[in-house]
Amino acid sequence: MTHLVVVSGNPRPGSRTSILAVAVGEALAGPPAKVIEVGELGAGLLTPGDEPTAAAVAAVLAADLLVVATPTYKGSYTGVLKVLLDQLPARALAGKRAVPVVTAGVTPQAAAAEALLRQLLTELGADVAEGLPVVEADLPDSVAIAEKYAATFS
Repeated sequence: MTHLVVVSGNPRPGSRTSILAVAVGEALAGPPAKVIEVGELGAGLLTPGDEPTAAAVAAVLAADLLVVATPTYKGSYTGVLKVLLDQLPARALAGKRAVPVVTAGVTPQAAAAEALLRQLLTELGADVAEGLPVVEADLPDSVAIAEKYAATFS
């Protein structure tokens, strides 16, 4: 059985980006073992020894499959997502499959941010699947988008 962890890098927990990420995870591997809402970690992301942040890092390290999602902020992934991923040791995602999911106002913006997230996940050693850039106008159809993506997942 796949140990799926969903990481939502939206600063607002329960965001449309998070809903899409969970839908993608469920379409790929069933209910996630853990959903990490990075925005809920708050200032703990920057506090050495913060227990919720340490638990989030441990969950990421325990995953076989990661769905890592972010809205596009200033042309890239969110800072809170970067702060969480910066806490991983070098090559920490080696042997893990990662799916980058990015939302944005327009397709070129989503595709550009997806490429940057893909690069970060690759740097951490993940086997990065084809990403899923999604425009905000399509987010009401998150389940259908996730199912279509899962049908092409390899």
